[in-house]
Amino acid sequence: MVIANVPEHVGIIPDGNRRLARRLLQKPWKGHEWGFEKIKKIMEWSKDMGIKVLTFYTLSLENLDGRPKRELNYLFQIARKELDDIIGNRENIVHKNRVRLNFLGRLDLLPEDLQEKMKRVSELTRNYSRHHVNLAIAYGGRQEIIDASRRIAADVEKGQLKANKVNESLFRQYLWTNGFRDPDLIIRTGGEKRLSNFLPFQSVYSEIVFLDKFWPELDKEDFSKAIREFGGRERRFGR
Repeated sequence: MVIANVPEHVGIIPDGNRRLARRLLQKPWKGHEWGFEKIKKIMEWSKDMGIKVLTFYTLSLENLDGRPKRELNYLFQIARKELDDIIGNRENIVHKNRVRLNFLGRLDLLPEDLQEKMKRVSELTRNYSRHHVNLAIAYGGRQEIIDASRRIAADVEKGQLKANKVNESLFRQYLWTNGFRDPDLIIRTGGEKRLSNFLPFQSVYSEIVFLDKFWPELDKEDFSKAIREFGGRERRFGR
């Protein structure tokens, strides 16, 4: 598939797993299972389109704090299964397509065994450079900015950094997304029209496309249409 002016970095807010499950009279975690499968589909479609970086908002800090414990346990179990497959199966899409996986957020708030699996996957894929996928889990944009500010303040206090040297470029180095360009495009499914604390520092000049379909319902044409819409826009970067 050839699409002109493809974004290099696409951020995705995959909303609607639970609502689709309710509509189909299924348990909420069934929707999350469908959601994980859709992430893998998007990885394939993005590879075909030439998109280099994807960042998925998989679990917010607010959801980590507010969702029922049973639902979170099922969600973590799905994540364990997916991570174990990456660790033990060289035919997994991550290895076949040489995708580097990164995990962004307050990972220390997650179950310890899940943290270890994420660390192992990061190590296994760290030399891949063809495509990059960031999974924002236990993520909150405001918390990211607060954490970065605290670390800068600590370095200033220790004499390792001069306060008058702090600028936008340096501040970025303290963010969880350090090393990645800002998202060119952010796609949100599920009909809601807000960013919900997703990459607030990095998204100031991102183009945004809102889609009504629930995340598991998204098909290749929906995704392609969003990418084409981006290609037809004139980016002004605040000018």
